[in-house]
Amino acid sequence: MKTSPEKNNTESDFKHYTVMLNEAAGALIPEGRTSDKIFVDATLGGGGHSALIASRLSDKGRLISFDVDIDAINAAKKKLESYKNVTIIKDSYVNIKENLEKLGIEKITGGIIFDLGASYHQLTKAERGFSFMKDAPLDMRFDMEQEFRAWDVVNKYTLENLVEIFSKYGEERFSKRIAKAITENRPLNTTLQLSELIVKSTPKIKSKIHPATRVFQALRIEVNKELLNFENTLNEVVTLLDSGAIISVISFHSLEDRLTKNALKKFSSECRCDRAKPVCDCGGKLIDIITKKPILASDDEVKINPPSRSAKLRIAKRV
Repeated sequence: MKTSPEKNNTESDFKHYTVMLNEAAGALIPEGRTSDKIFVDATLGGGGHSALIASRLSDKGRLISFDVDIDAINAAKKKLESYKNVTIIKDSYVNIKENLEKLGIEKITGGIIFDLGASYHQLTKAERGFSFMKDAPLDMRFDMEQEFRAWDVVNKYTLENLVEIFSKYGEERFSKRIAKAITENRPLNTTLQLSELIVKSTPKIKSKIHPATRVFQALRIEVNKELLNFENTLNEVVTLLDSGAIISVISFHSLEDRLTKNALKKFSSECRCDRAKPVCDCGGKLIDIITKKPILASDDEVKINPPSRSAKLRIAKRV
């Protein structure tokens, strides 16, 4: 999710905030330095992190930025138009390796940054269907060229499938009640129809979050295959990093952070082999973890941009 104190005002209606700008992007190229290495922004968004990285590149340095959202790409192009060594690719970060090969790049020599989740623009633009506070078709696609939408999950998944994703991706305690209500009231076509049904089908409890929050999160993750894509990409990207390259990951909920933490822990182990193997053949540790505990947004940033309070940044270095 991309939200932060630095608002990007473009000529379009794309609104973007960059969380932990200096902490996350600055980990790749510290302030006061320039680099001639190759960097990747896996989640371009409105271009905040990319702009900071690009501003610290030498003439020989290079930045490759990825996104599937054409609104984000168009906004970022304006923000980055003065930088000649930036390449923007409309594709998912799951295809980083293939795209780098096309560009003749074998290794990410400088580092890579992931800013996970939905952007401020996606969450607040009603017609994208991410919000339970605004009426819109059940959509939730990051890539608008993708056919599979939240509508398909809500109206086509079995009761058991719905319970599974609400529990797994939303950690929703009332998954069975909600799933049962959905299957008994199909078709559901809009965000408010679904939100109102969730409210009616769950008991009233004291909570700081809306009753539909976890289900909408689960639907978004399922539609965009967020966790699966990130896990697979993280496993591949570590092998693409050159020695000394930095990996910087901002997550916004416990599932993303847990996945990041566990993956980095695995790659930092002296041996990653199956314990049943008599001899180690994995090649040893791949990274050193720089952040033993995740970095959180500063109090000042949270005051300016409250959603940043849930952000966690983890950083590691390829050995």
